[in-house]
Amino acid sequence: MQFQSTRDPNTIVSSSEAILRGLAPDGGLFVPTAFPKAELEDWKSLSYPELAQKVLAGFLTDYDPAFLGEAAAATYGDAFAGKAGYVQKVHDGLYSLELWHGPTCAFKDYALQLMPKLLVQAKKNLGRTETTRILVATSGDTGKAALAGYAGLPGIEIEVFYPDAGTSEIQRLQMATQAGDNVSVYAVNGNFDDAQTGVKRVFGDASVAEELEKRNICLSSANSINWGRLAPQIAYYVSAYCDMLNRGDIQMGDAINVCVPTGNFGNILAAYFAKQMGVPIAKLICASNENNVLTDFFRSGGTYDRNRPFHTTISPSMDILISSNLERLLFLVSGYNDAMVADLMKQLNETGKYSVPADVFETIGNQFEGGFCDDAQTKQTIAQLFDEKKYLADTHTAVAVKVYEDYRERTGDTTPTVIASTASPFKFCQSVISALGGTVSGDGTELLDQLHDMTGAPIPAPLAALSG
Repeated sequence: MQFQSTRDPNTIVSSSEAILRGLAPDGGLFVPTAFPKAELEDWKSLSYPELAQKVLAGFLTDYDPAFLGEAAAATYGDAFAGKAGYVQKVHDGLYSLELWHGPTCAFKDYALQLMPKLLVQAKKNLGRTETTRILVATSGDTGKAALAGYAGLPGIEIEVFYPDAGTSEIQRLQMATQAGDNVSVYAVNGNFDDAQTGVKRVFGDASVAEELEKRNICLSSANSINWGRLAPQIAYYVSAYCDMLNRGDIQMGDAINVCVPTGNFGNILAAYFAKQMGVPIAKLICASNENNVLTDFFRSGGTYDRNRPFHTTISPSMDILISSNLERLLFLVSGYNDAMVADLMKQLNETGKYSVPADVFETIGNQFEGGFCDDAQTKQTIAQLFDEKKYLADTHTAVAVKVYEDYRERTGDTTPTVIASTASPFKFCQSVISALGGTVSGDGTELLDQLHDMTGAPIPAPLAALSG
């Protein structure tokens, strides 16, 4: 399997090279030149680590399958307490793919606990011995997951940049307390887009690359611009379909919808990749908060415009106006039209907006829907889910549930739908307590006990450890 840059047809690399580089030299993102087939009948009885190995082996063809199996088993075993890929039925027709049972209590664990192993092996595959410096922009969850995954690895340095006052207090504490001689964390005077833009500029600066080469250092990324972040995420959408088959929720070949709360478009793009592998996904529903640039993109017929106010919300991991992974989708649905993509990204950089050709957007519009909700609706959804279904959701999951409910009411579509539940509610205690009608007392780790006392829900062990 080879990978091509979205902006240059001459930049074609192996999977090892794509993971090691992170970003193409021309600023483009790496995309696979083909998609392997999901063997659902054969895979439905596999354990999560076994299924993840199958998915990864289809894309990472220059890796030893035995290594991928060992890496998946080591990643998705005890650290996920038997709940890797766990699907919880919320009510008839709605299922929550709970992606927060890992060591940092967010969906980023699926990639960022495995990706360091993939990066170290990529260097071995390519015979590379220089120090790799990982640059990460985070809106909250990616930072801690990346720090935890890369801490202590030889030949690796990691620097994380997060928006000051733009994360929850629990998220900030998780990053600030990360141990490791090779980790650094910085607060950025700005929002996530500022942090992400800064990181991309560093990657594109030839003088920086020249200076780092003198020091025997190469740059890489742990953000979803890196193919090594997306590949492991594909597996949990394949797994969710298999789990629903095994429980009798659906029959082989039945379609499902997938609704994903997303800002950078990476997590929902992984679901699209699962669809390209043959998983019967009908609609991909993109859920946004008040930073609804993606909703407007879908509803306007393909005009992306980031020239708008930036909102700091109670779902901070989605506080993003530059959705980098949309570039990959445009490249694929346009038939690998790198010239078109390069031109659109140039327009975005220079004017803050672009419009996709009508024929290209038609392909997107047939598969994707978009919706958004504000903070008040998010809190109302949290309260309603807990009161009526005894299901405790975080602020991001609640956005997805509200957007799904609006979609179902608008379209009458009752196709079984999987919600990507991206973070533990205990990562956003203040907002969840407030949504449930409680009076927030204190801040930081004191709120973990308060939310537990209100709901009876267990505090995830990694977050409980912050109180120590």
